[in-house]
Amino acid sequence: MRVIIFGATGMVGQGALRECLADPQVESILIVGRSSSGVENPKVREIVQPDLFDYSTLEGELTGFDACFFCLGVSAAGMSEEAYHKVSVDLTLAAAKTLVRLNPEMTFIYVSGAGTDSTEKGRMMWARVKGKTENQLLQLPFKAAYMFRPAYIQPLHGTRSRTRAYRVLYGLVGPLFPVLQALFPRYVTTTERVGLAMIRAAQQGHPQPILENDAINRLAAANR
Repeated sequence: MRVIIFGATGMVGQGALRECLADPQVESILIVGRSSSGVENPKVREIVQPDLFDYSTLEGELTGFDACFFCLGVSAAGMSEEAYHKVSVDLTLAAAKTLVRLNPEMTFIYVSGAGTDSTEKGRMMWARVKGKTENQLLQLPFKAAYMFRPAYIQPLHGTRSRTRAYRVLYGLVGPLFPVLQALFPRYVTTTERVGLAMIRAAQQGHPQPILENDAINRLAAANR
């Protein structure tokens, strides 16, 4: 399986990349992002693309892939709906529309979050915008598209959030994670489980296009 990862420098993307590197069925990985991940591995090739809205000069390098793990995302805190729409909907669809044209047999996996609003009419701005992104992705003619909605994600194996406040939070919560997992198993996951579930969804498929946190954990734990 040949995989493209967007957002490999973020926490979820780091987790996805780690699991792809460890999986013998993933033969090659293309990382696309605005900045270099710094990862050096025989499986990995990287494209640093400052403008993630325009892939016209890269099309020859974006063909022949089986799956895309789209892990790019920003916090909506302090952003207007227009600005958040641009980085969540417009940016994601720019990549997805290019990839589906070049790789019609591709499986596309998008990471949104628990609470995403598929109606696009709820009170929470970020949830409406994420819901719109999901809905438009599901209309594209990919071989398959899956929307991942993790809740609390505990970083493992050295993965780190790029946001300082989140790093502090994860550092505080980390020692309590076994307790949280025991008390709220349906609402917590890890970077490892999300990465494993992405690979398995791409390889095996899933009966539902939207995977909430509990479904992500079950898929990660399933035998191949």
